[in-house]
Amino acid sequence: MDSLTLFCTGALLAGGIYWFVCILGPAERKGKRAVDLSGGSISAEKVQDSYDKYWSFFRRPKEIERAEKVPDFVDTFYNLVTDIYEWGWGQSFHFSPHIPGKSHKDATRLHEEMAVDLIDVKPGDRILDVGCGVGGPMRAIAAHSRANVTGITINEYQVKRARLHNKKAGLDSLCEVVCGNFLEMPFPENSFDGAYSIEATCHAPKLEEVYAEIFRVLKPGALYVSYEWVTTDKYKGEDAEHVEVIQGIERGDALPGLRSYTDIAETARKVGFEVVKEKDLAKPPAQPWWSRLKMGRIAYWRNHILVTVLAAVGIAPKGTVDVHEMLFKTADFLTRGGETGIFSPMHMILCRKPDTAKSS
Repeated sequence: MDSLTLFCTGALLAGGIYWFVCILGPAERKGKRAVDLSGGSISAEKVQDSYDKYWSFFRRPKEIERAEKVPDFVDTFYNLVTDIYEWGWGQSFHFSPHIPGKSHKDATRLHEEMAVDLIDVKPGDRILDVGCGVGGPMRAIAAHSRANVTGITINEYQVKRARLHNKKAGLDSLCEVVCGNFLEMPFPENSFDGAYSIEATCHAPKLEEVYAEIFRVLKPGALYVSYEWVTTDKYKGEDAEHVEVIQGIERGDALPGLRSYTDIAETARKVGFEVVKEKDLAKPPAQPWWSRLKMGRIAYWRNHILVTVLAAVGIAPKGTVDVHEMLFKTADFLTRGGETGIFSPMHMILCRKPDTAKSS
């Protein structure tokens, strides 16, 4: 083989690797690299055991309907998936409608900014992010509104990641993160000027319990907005395919059970809220929120090969491949839920705590 042929072969190989790793979509997002994938607060040697433990919850489904079991169940899930979410999706662990001409990043930011616009807060107000993850929405909302945002998450590893990102973004003076259970929040009554939750309260075994806690910590007259995961009016419990899709979403996303869209406003009123507005943000004319999942299939296989190699050589923890595969299968169920219209991750409800309300 002459030198020119060797050079061309090498250049073609290098170009192919660059195309595979970079052009198809960058795997590393916002500082989380593939070689840094971990099990969150779980030690590397226990990731596989924790993955097996997570699936064992579904062999005892009644346990994940009990409030005392939820912290362990959800905490285990987010230890397993947080790094993979950041690496392959970004810092905002939620969906948003596709906006023609806008990037996924911009569509996500606009979806987050709409939440804080709805609760009508002013610069300097203190607001609550219920289930903040690593703080992607928190930072977008703080930058947009200049409100002081306090986020709560059950997962200690997410607290560390959020604080790191807040400091890097220069928003640590506006953003505070607390580790805690949103069913028993460590805040006094009447202490927040507003609150929001973006695809987070779906982890509560009973929506009434988390709504009651939010009601308690809000000041009278304050507004609360939530984007809820729900089954829609198109869901039929007697349809085997519908049931399969919804159960697939529940098991791949640490959900005690998806609620019907009809339950949301009823629950809000039950704890004392006035319902100001309710709307499924996924319905037309909104563009499909699941388009990003479908577009990412090739990138998934690229990432899966990379994760498999890293696990094989001992860089990524054993069990990471199983977690990554679980998330891909869940993405398929989510896509099917969106395409059939039986599932929405953005059923929006806007509530007000009455001016004369007393927290229970």
